[in-house]
Amino acid sequence: MSESIELGQGTGPLRGVKVVEIAGIGPGPHACMLLADLGADVIRVERPGGQMLAGGAHNLLNRGRPSVALDLKQPEARETVLKLVEQADVLVEGMRPGVMERLGLGPDDCAAVNERLVYGRMTGWGQDGPLAQAAGHDMNYIAITGTLFGLGQDKAKPHFPSNLVGDFGGGSTYLVIGILAALLEAKVSGRGQTVDAAIVDGTASLNAMTAAFLAGGQFKEERAVNLLDGGAPFYDVYETSDGRHMSVGSLEPQFFATLVELLGVADRCPGQFEMERWDEMRSLFTETFKGRTQAEWVEVFEGTDACVAGIIPISEAAEHPHMKARGVFVTKDDLLQPTPAPRFSRTGATLSTPPSREAGEHTRAALTAWGVADVDGLLERGVAVQV
Repeated sequence: MSESIELGQGTGPLRGVKVVEIAGIGPGPHACMLLADLGADVIRVERPGGQMLAGGAHNLLNRGRPSVALDLKQPEARETVLKLVEQADVLVEGMRPGVMERLGLGPDDCAAVNERLVYGRMTGWGQDGPLAQAAGHDMNYIAITGTLFGLGQDKAKPHFPSNLVGDFGGGSTYLVIGILAALLEAKVSGRGQTVDAAIVDGTASLNAMTAAFLAGGQFKEERAVNLLDGGAPFYDVYETSDGRHMSVGSLEPQFFATLVELLGVADRCPGQFEMERWDEMRSLFTETFKGRTQAEWVEVFEGTDACVAGIIPISEAAEHPHMKARGVFVTKDDLLQPTPAPRFSRTGATLSTPPSREAGEHTRAALTAWGVADVDGLLERGVAVQV
């Protein structure tokens, strides 16, 4: 254990904002990673032994904050969390509805010691509704929002994009938006509030453009028949001769003109919006892209206005010239990882504490830094655990 590690020293625009994280998995940790990336002083409260999917020192979702192990079933541990809450601006939790209340750490319990606290709740189904107490995962949440139905280019079945759309798109991103909005309001009113961030709510909001297209009669509730789902041959993915792929997004007429010119098919390609000939156009594009390797096509297209890019795995992304020039990925603590986003002109964000190797790695140092009294006593009585 490295007790000498510098804690709570983020450099971003949230520097000075203090956050208590009740550890969970998935979107809750990702939200707290984002807050820590932006400079917040986040303390991660875990159960002794950690989470089932904690991931150890390589789990980037746990970067930027120390790990404290507390046995929340013990009254002293509850009191310790409330001591942290007294001085915090935000609390984040991702338990099923009612669990925090049963622990004596629900919104009312915390507001009693800190009326300015923004209490962020992260769930899939939300705090109420018929499914609130049911188990679920990303694909279940995006299923009932109408979002999963249209994903993928296979007409026969939907394809789910791992857990990006629900957990992190409709989940942690909206939780952070809600927390930041509530923090701004608290500066005016002097009072905190509860942020109910449900993946079903956020995902429905993410899908607003599709809802708009549907309302305007510009969207069919089928897969691979619409403008942006692979229905149009000029917005699709094509295989190259080496088994790799190119992404083609040549929507606007001027970009489509550049596409067919650089493909060398301008003289025999159907008109962009001759929909009755789209099958012919798709076959032409498929055959043409198959004629060269991905690297050869990248050399042809990259930097042009054709809106065409090679599709590469994350292990290669850090070496892409554009990603490298912007420093989108960095190797820190022997881990290749994305740098904080977005970027700020005056209060730039930097990475701080590496992911903890075990739950409770920083218990003594972090509780001491937050001013908790008698940390050694808590450790001796088994209320807190130091590994």
